Amino acid sequence: MSSLAVAVFAGPLAAGALGVLLHRHRAAQRALSFGVLAAVIAASVALVAGTSDASAFSVDIGGFPRGLAIVLGVDILSALMLTIGSVMTLLGVAFAAASGEDAHPLFHPLVMFLWTGVALAFVTADLFNLFVAFEVMLIASYVLLTLRGGREQVRAGAIYVGTNLLASTIFLIGVGLIYGATGTVNFAGVAAAVAEDRAALAGLTVLLVAVAAKASIVPLHGWLPRTYVHASPAVTAIFSALLTKAGVYVLYRLTSTMLVDVDGFATVAIAIAAVTMVVGVLGAVGGHGMRSILTFHMVSQVGYLVLPLGLWTRAAIAAGIFYLLQYVAVKGALLLTAAAVDRLEGSDELADLGGLMRSRFWLGIAFLLPALALAGIPPTSGFVGKFLLVRAAFEAGSFWAGATAIAVSLLTLLSMIKIFNGAFWGERPDVAPPTRPAPSMLRTRVMVGLPLAVGVATIVLGIGASGLLTLAGTAADVLVDPTAYLTAVSR
Repeated sequence: MSSLAVAVFAGPLAAGALGVLLHRHRAAQRALSFGVLAAVIAASVALVAGTSDASAFSVDIGGFPRGLAIVLGVDILSALMLTIGSVMTLLGVAFAAASGEDAHPLFHPLVMFLWTGVALAFVTADLFNLFVAFEVMLIASYVLLTLRGGREQVRAGAIYVGTNLLASTIFLIGVGLIYGATGTVNFAGVAAAVAEDRAALAGLTVLLVAVAAKASIVPLHGWLPRTYVHASPAVTAIFSALLTKAGVYVLYRLTSTMLVDVDGFATVAIAIAAVTMVVGVLGAVGGHGMRSILTFHMVSQVGYLVLPLGLWTRAAIAAGIFYLLQYVAVKGALLLTAAAVDRLEGSDELADLGGLMRSRFWLGIAFLLPALALAGIPPTSGFVGKFLLVRAAFEAGSFWAGATAIAVSLLTLLSMIKIFNGAFWGERPDVAPPTRPAPSMLRTRVMVGLPLAVGVATIVLGIGASGLLTLAGTAADVLVDPTAYLTAVSR
């Protein structure tokens, strides 16, 4: 099991380096990316099976002495995040290959490097290496964002890298304050000290500001809708599955190990969650393009994921984890659908579209199924997750937060109807954008089939949710009582 914890990021790191050397051989790059990501999925599933009994394990790498060792820690939560993240990355790469978006010789190496940073964030057990993971993600994602080299991409890249570099600087300051106060950056060591050391708590507060920015939590969210829409469509889908979700994962981990007993944290977390839901969905309702609406929904849905941090009951945490896992798939499917529309129709702006249900029926279904899940309509997985979250909020006595979640779901449905009516219903405008050269039938079927398969999975997962709910419940047990994890990573 220890070797698998290293392989999930070391393998893609090596693949990225080899992919650079293969820059003239796109077919070899594709085969390498597909093979490595498939191996990562298999390793992640094995890690889920090995930690499904609520156990945790760690491994030291680098050969450093005790106290300086690079410690990795894996439990059921990190294993689940590795699994869903690698699956959606593979789907994003497959879509890019079908649509031709992977034509740049650096595309596949950069995706491998991006996954390296994300996987390291999921398995690291110390704050400094978490900083390293965020920086690897930042560098790879910045280059992917600006890979097409247009003026809008460069401008978006400047906003993206400027905001995230500032967040990284704040993060590093927080790590420095914590290390100065406690003499360690290991999760277990910091957890033991933060409850009694005001200086350590101050450092942790600084660090949380940076993580909140990387997770796109209001009011630190403005960079996301201003940048993601300018990435290539497949890259936007990959970003949605990985970047902010790594920040959310870190928030769950830090809350479990360090923040749960901090006075006032629960109240602040619930308030921030509600505001993030509302601000994000209002931005989505006012959007004019498929991706612009969906990227604002990334902000809104983060609010649902933050809500359990304030409630911090087993039911709320299990619901939050279930919702997080299915949401990664749902949002990925929606953005892949938007990417397919953009590639096949020449634009994803609603003013340029219309009537696609008649000309591209299965593409309309590929959008409709995950759209219903995002809005929380039964019998989708999104309904199960939102129902459990709202019930947990009511059970915890946070009625206004639960009511906010319901109201935001209605506005989410409104924005999904807006996309469906604008792109898939009605009539196409007389003056349509020029379409790009039509892809082959096989490529078109792949571009439509990938999000359609995920959409069908949301229905299956909604009807047969018990398996994933069991795993989410186990992850909630580990977070509520982090003794096993902290014991495993203690150095």
